[in-house]
Amino acid sequence: MTVTRLREIPGIGVDAVGDAADAVADPDFLRLENLDTDLRPPAVALATTRAAVDDDAANSYLPFQGRRSLRAAAAAHVGRVSGRRYDPDTECVSVAGGLNGILNTLLATVEPGQEVVLCDPGYAGLVNRVRLAGGVPRFVPARPTADGWTVDAERLARAVGPDTAAVLMMGPAMPTGLVLDDDHWSALADACERHDAWLIYDAAMERVRFDGRPPSHPAAHERLAPRTITVGSASKELRLIGWRVGWVLGPAPIVADIRLVGLTNVVSQVGLAQDAVAAALDAPDADADVAAATAEWQRRCETVLEQLAAYPVIRPHGGWSLLVDTGPLGLTPAELSRRLFERAKVAATPMDGWGPSGSHYLRIVFSNEPVERLAGLGDRFRLAIG
Repeated sequence: MTVTRLREIPGIGVDAVGDAADAVADPDFLRLENLDTDLRPPAVALATTRAAVDDDAANSYLPFQGRRSLRAAAAAHVGRVSGRRYDPDTECVSVAGGLNGILNTLLATVEPGQEVVLCDPGYAGLVNRVRLAGGVPRFVPARPTADGWTVDAERLARAVGPDTAAVLMMGPAMPTGLVLDDDHWSALADACERHDAWLIYDAAMERVRFDGRPPSHPAAHERLAPRTITVGSASKELRLIGWRVGWVLGPAPIVADIRLVGLTNVVSQVGLAQDAVAAALDAPDADADVAAATAEWQRRCETVLEQLAAYPVIRPHGGWSLLVDTGPLGLTPAELSRRLFERAKVAATPMDGWGPSGSHYLRIVFSNEPVERLAGLGDRFRLAIG
C-alpha cells in the first residue's frame, strides 16, 4: 500500500467469491455470498422510476441535498419509527446509499485517532469505513448462544470512554442478525452523555426482524435523541439495491456538517431514483410490503437452519444472513468456502477481516435463493465436508 490509510483495511471477500461464481456462470450454483435479493421492489417504485426517465428535472445534480420529496418521506418514515419529529429541510440529507451515508457521517463526527465502538463480528464495510475516516475501531464481542446472538448492554456501555467519538450500531446487524433493544439504548444513553459521544444508528434492516416486534430505535429515548444520527437506505427493506438512495437524519447542526461532507464526497444522489424511493416510503401499504418480504426471508432462513441443523450454525434474529462457526468442523472459513465452491457449487463468503472474530465464521446469505433451491443445502454441505 502506498498510503497509510489503506494499510489496515482488508478486502471484504464478497467481491472475490462473487467474481469467481460469475466467471463459472453455472445456474446450478447456489449464490449465498452477496447481500442481494430476488424479491421484487415495490410496484410503485418501479412505476415512478420509469416515469422519471422522461422527467428532465430527474437528470440533474440538483438539489445537492436530495429532492424534497425524498427528504420529506425519509423524515416522516424515521419519525414514525422513532416517535420523534424531524424537519426535512434542516435535519435530513439524502445520500447515495446507506454506506455513503455512514462514511459521510463518520467523516463529520470522528477526529483521526478517536475511537468508534462496534459489535464483533460485524460488517467489514462498516469497520473499514471507520478506519478510512481515521477512526480506531473498538470492538465489543457479541456472544453466540443456542437462541442466537446477544451482546451485554453494560459491556457495550463500558466500551464508551473519553476517546470515543461515536458508537456505530446496526439492528438487525450484518452479518449476525443481532437485534438490539431498549436495554442497550438505555445503557448507551448514560455512556454517550457522560463522554459526549454520538450514536450512529444504521437502520438499513431495522424492520427485517423475525420476532414480529417493531424496530427499537435509539432516538425514541429522550436522552439519546439529541445524540442519535440515523442512517437509512432503500437497498434492503425496499429491495431497491441498484437505486443507490439513502438518508441521514439527526440534529440540524451535525446534519449540516454531514451535508458539507456529502458536497465534498459523492456530491449528489441518483436523480432517477429519488422520487421512486419517496413513493415507496410514503405508500399506504409500505409496512405491509416490508412485512411480506420479511416473512419470505424468514422462511428461507428457517430452511437453511433446518438444512444445516447438524452443523454449528448461529440463528439470526433478523436480516439476510447467518454465520457458520467453522472451528468445530476442523476447517478455516476460507477452506470451507473453497470446498463448498469446488465440490458442491455453493458460493459463500469467509469473514476474514470482519472484526477480530471474523476468522471463525463463514457467512451464508439466504435472501437471494428460493426455498426450493435452499432445500438441497444440507446435501451440498455433506458433499463439501466429506
